[in-house]
Amino acid sequence: MKVLVIGKGRMGSLIEATAQSHGHEVIGKVDIFDSETILNTSCDVVIDFSHRDNVNWVCDYCKKQKASLVMGTTGLQEQHMKALENLSKTNPVFFSYNYSYGVAVLRKALEFITPLLENEFDMEMVEKHHNQKADAPSGTAMMLLKALDPNNEYKHVFGREGMVGKRQKEIGISAIRGGSVAGEHTVYYFGQDESISITHNATSRQIFVNGAIKAAQFIVNQNPGLYSMDDLLNQ
Repeated sequence: MKVLVIGKGRMGSLIEATAQSHGHEVIGKVDIFDSETILNTSCDVVIDFSHRDNVNWVCDYCKKQKASLVMGTTGLQEQHMKALENLSKTNPVFFSYNYSYGVAVLRKALEFITPLLENEFDMEMVEKHHNQKADAPSGTAMMLLKALDPNNEYKHVFGREGMVGKRQKEIGISAIRGGSVAGEHTVYYFGQDESISITHNATSRQIFVNGAIKAAQFIVNQNPGLYSMDDLLNQ
C-alpha cells in the first residue's frame, strides 16, 4: 500500500516505521503546517493519529484522492464525527477510539457482562494515561462507557468533589495522568460484599500502531462506509 501518515510525533513515527516493516510505502508524514505540500500526491490509505484540527483537511484530501482513511485521533467533537460520516458516503473510513485487539475484546465482554450485573452492582471506571495526553477522559473510556450504558440510562459522573451525596443511578469515570503510562482502563462492578474488576493494560503504544496497520490493510479492500474494530474482529 501507499500510506500517508498524519502527525509527526511519536505515534506518527511508530506508524511510519511499522508500515515500512510490513512492506508498505510511506509517501509522507505531514501535519497541518505542511498539508498543502501533499494535496496533489495520491495514496491508497491515510492513517491519522494526530489532532482533531487536522480532520477537515484530511477528509478533503481523501475525497480528492479517493483514498481510504484510518482515523485514530481522540477528542473529536460532533463536527468532526459528521465530517467522517460524510466522507464514508464516498470513501472507506475506519474509526476507533482504540486500535488494541485486547480493548476490542474487552468491550465485547462488557456488553455481555453488564446486563447480568447492573441491577445488583454499582459500576465505576478508572483510566490512566501518560502526562502528555491532552484529553480526559480518554476516547477509550468513552467507548467502554457506551458498552456499559448503551441506552444512556445512567448519569455519567466525571470525577467527584465535595458533598456529592448518596450515590444515584450513575457511573463514575475517573482520569489519572502521569509519567509514561501508555494506557490502562479498569471497569469495576461493586456489589454487596463482593466486587469484580476487569483491566486492560497497554505497556506500549506499539499495540495501537499494530492495530492501525491491520485496519489499513483491511479498509483498502472495502466499499465506501464507516467501519470499526467490530468489522476487523468479525472478518
